[in-house]
Amino acid sequence: MNARIEKLQKTIEPLRQEIINHKVYSIIEDVEDLKVFMKYHIYAVWDFMSLLKTLQNNLTCTTVPWFPKGSADTRHLINEIVVGEESDVDMNGQRKSHFEIYIEAMKQCGADTTPIEIFISELKQTGSFDIAFDKSNTPKEAKEFVEFTFQVIESKKDYLQSAIFTFGREDLIPGMFMSIINDAHKNFPDSVSIFKYYLERHIEVDGDHHSHLALQMTSNLCDTNEQFWMEAEQTTIQSLQKRINLWDGVYEELLKRKKGK
Repeated sequence: MNARIEKLQKTIEPLRQEIINHKVYSIIEDVEDLKVFMKYHIYAVWDFMSLLKTLQNNLTCTTVPWFPKGSADTRHLINEIVVGEESDVDMNGQRKSHFEIYIEAMKQCGADTTPIEIFISELKQTGSFDIAFDKSNTPKEAKEFVEFTFQVIESKKDYLQSAIFTFGREDLIPGMFMSIINDAHKNFPDSVSIFKYYLERHIEVDGDHHSHLALQMTSNLCDTNEQFWMEAEQTTIQSLQKRINLWDGVYEELLKRKKGK
C-alpha cells in the first residue's frame, strides 16, 4: 500500500477508534433512544450524497459533449457507488436511494422526520442553508457536520473531497451497534426491520472492493504532492472530529432524556 496512505491511516486511527467505541452506542437501550440517534444521523446520510455527487461531477464527465475524463478506475468507482447509494433496492425489491430507505426506517420506528423534510424543502426553495437550518431547528451538531462537508465541497479541491469520502465515512459502524440493532429487532421487528436492513445493506455495498478503490482514488489525486497530502490529513482529522461531535450531540440529548424520566 502507498506509504502516504499508511501514514494517514496511522495518524487518524485514534480518532477512528474514538468513533467506533463512542459512548453513544452503549446508551442506546430501546426504540425511543434509537429515534433520537436517527434524528441526528439522517443529516450525515443526506450530505453523504452531496459529497458523492460532487466527486462524480469532478472526476467523471457529466456534461455534454462527453469526453473521457480522469482515470477509468476512478470513474468506475464513483459511478458504481452512485448506483448503489442513489438507486439501491429496499426490502421489497423497489428501487430507492439509501436516504429514502433511511427515511422509511425512521417512519417505521416513529422517529420524527419533520426536521429533515423541512430542511430539504427550504433548501430546495431558497438555496439558503441558514434559512433551512433555522426553519427546521436542525440540531447544532448536525448543522456543524453538514456545514463542514459543504466547506470541503466548496473548496473545489477533489483530493480533499476524496479524502473525507474515503476516511471520514467508510467503515465507521461498530459491531456493538449492530448487536444493539439485532437485539432490538428480535424484540421489536415491526419497528426496526427497515433500519436493520439499511445498516446491513450499507455495510454490504461499502465492502472491501469500494474501500480499496477509494483508497486508490485518494492516492491518485494526491499523487506525490506533499501539500495535498498534508491538507488531506488535516481535513480528514477535522471530518472525524465532526463525526465525534455529532455523536456527542446524540449522547447529550439521550442523557437529558434519561435523566428526565
